[in-house]
Amino acid sequence: MEALLATAIGVLTACGVFLILRARTFPVLLGLTLLSYAVNLFLFASGRLRLDAPPLIGAAASPTDPLPQALVLTAIVIGFGMTAYLAMLALRALAESGGDHVDAAEEP
Repeated sequence: MEALLATAIGVLTACGVFLILRARTFPVLLGLTLLSYAVNLFLFASGRLRLDAPPLIGAAASPTDPLPQALVLTAIVIGFGMTAYLAMLALRALAESGGDHVDAAEEP
């Protein structure tokens, strides 16, 4: 299970970095979103993957850790706000410059 999660985090990170290095704003926005998903999975995995463990504190001697879950929920909200802001910023840049190139340069 840990190998599958580590592979998923690695693939999301690699795809996110690849998309961030593109010259258009929409792939950059998708790349940042994929990187935020990878960080969310990483934070969630930091609480140890445990099968059949109860989420309640009083139910077992070794319960699951609620802190990574709270961090992931906070990161989801921040990531959604960042994505919405960057989408509006990209739309504004598209309206101002007439193109969606990252540095507003015209293609040859």
